[in-house]
Order: sequence, then structure tokens, then C-alpha cells
Amino acid sequence: MKKPPLIILAGPTAVGKTDLSISLAKAVGGEIISCDSMQVYKYMDIGSAKISPEEMQGVPHYLVDELLPTDEFNVAVFLERAKQAVAEIYAKGHIPIAVGGTGFYIQALLYDTKFTPEEDSSVRKQLEDFVQQEGADALFRRLQEIDPVSAESIHPNNVKRVMRAVEYFELHKQPISQHNEQERSKESPYNFCYFVLNDLREQLYENIDKRVDVMLDEGLLDEVKKLHDMGYTRELVSMQGLGYKEMMQYLEGEISFEHAIYKIKRDTRHFAKRQLTWFRSKGEVTWVNKNEFCYDKDRMLQYMLKQLQQKKIIE
Repeated sequence: MKKPPLIILAGPTAVGKTDLSISLAKAVGGEIISCDSMQVYKYMDIGSAKISPEEMQGVPHYLVDELLPTDEFNVAVFLERAKQAVAEIYAKGHIPIAVGGTGFYIQALLYDTKFTPEEDSSVRKQLEDFVQQEGADALFRRLQEIDPVSAESIHPNNVKRVMRAVEYFELHKQPISQHNEQERSKESPYNFCYFVLNDLREQLYENIDKRVDVMLDEGLLDEVKKLHDMGYTRELVSMQGLGYKEMMQYLEGEISFEHAIYKIKRDTRHFAKRQLTWFRSKGEVTWVNKNEFCYDKDRMLQYMLKQLQQKKIIE
């Protein structure tokens, strides 16, 4: 049976995915699904570098501006909503284009990953009591016995993840590492092309610094003040995002304004580096290095369209 088409345009923050994605969508009759952990939230526009209605140029976007900052948003919620969007796009006879920098979300959509639910069980209570009485080290030793593969990848101090792995084994009589490996070895249900847009590191870091300066000029501090006044506190997952966390620290007198800006730029650069490490670990990606195309968007687009034709995603 012929697999349905899916295009992915990924890459590190501030590399220029938004602009290229609009051109790509127009060229192939595509609609865009945001694979971003922050742009889904309402009222969080400047710090998330959210695409504006004008920038969309009439191209439909999904998972942008859909949730309140208090709503839960994780990879399982993303996948459920993204699959709904894919179905809507196919129903219109269009091609879904997944765009973003959150590699874990992209991977979940690409391979239709099944996530084990966080289970509110008697086992969880028993494990919590065990940690209280015996300590986190004892729980980690238990994990080493039942699932040495997970024990290699989980830090002993990450008690929540250690507990989750032990709980999974107790409930399913199977190591969670074995479950994860089964998920990773799955074949994608899509005929896909996975592009990663990239740039020279020094250029990318310069773009990040400029973007932070633009965010500040556009009113990032006022945006965070407004969110704070609306009752959105720094404990929320949404408020842990880059830019928001540091501005909240400044507003609450923990750090100076200058140090907040320094931290945003530094941590965004570190984040971009981690994103690239993730994408480099994926063998299925097609790299689009901007410098190799002399920063000419049309040349990049023509290259991508040729790849899509070879994969028979477009004619």
C-alpha cells in the first residue's frame, strides 16, 4: 500500500525555518504543523518567536496559539494533536509539513511512537514509600538489576525517571528500555523527506544574539510582565521556556537585567548546539546547509523540491 506523504523541515533555533517553510508550503500545496514546544501557547508571542498571521501568508498552521500557558503540553499531547492535523490536511488533498526544532516531537510524529501513560498506581505509591525509607540510591540499584540498559542512560539523581522505569517493569514485566527499542525500530507509516536546515556555527550564534536583541526591542519584558500579572507563575512548564524564565528571574529580583540578557543568549546558543547534536544522530535526514547555497533561498528551495520529486512525494 502506498504510504501517505510527510515533509519535515527541522533545524536549530534562529536558523530561518519559518521563512523557508512558507515558500516550501506554497510550492507543494502544503500546510504546516508546528513542532515547537512554545509556539502552541497563547499570549507567548515574542519570546517564542511565534509566526505572525502576516508571516503565514495564507498558509494554514496547526499547533500555533492553541493552548493556555496553564495547559499541559508534552510529547504525547503533541502527537495526538499533530495526528489530528495530519488527517485534516490529507482530507483537503494537501501535504503536511512538520516544521520546528523539537526533535523529540518530530521523531514521535514520524514513527507514530506509542507512549506509556504516566500511571497513577499502587506501585507508584509503594516506590515512593521505598525511596522515603531506603533512599534514592537503593531504588537505582533496583533499576540496575532489572534494566541495566536504562540504568546506563538515566542519572541516579533523576529519581522521577528512575521511578518511572522501575514502575514500568513492575507493571508490564518488561524493561522500559526494551519497549523504547521496539518503538525506535519501527518503520515510519509515511513516505517522508526529512530536511534539516543548518548554518555555520558562528553565523547561527550571531543570528541568535540578534534575535534576542530584536525580542527585547519588541517588548519581551512587557510580555513577561503581562503574563505574570495574568497569574502565570514561573513554576509552569510554559514559563520555563528560554527568555521567559530569565525575565521572570529579573522581575522577581534574583538577577540583573543585563545578566538576564546574557543568560538568554548563552542558553539559547547551548540549546541550538543540543538541537544539532540530536539531528546529527538521525541517519534519515537530508541536510540543507545555507552557506553551501550562498544563502540563496530559491536555490535551497529548488534543491528540496528535487529531493521531494525523487522520493515521489511530489510530481
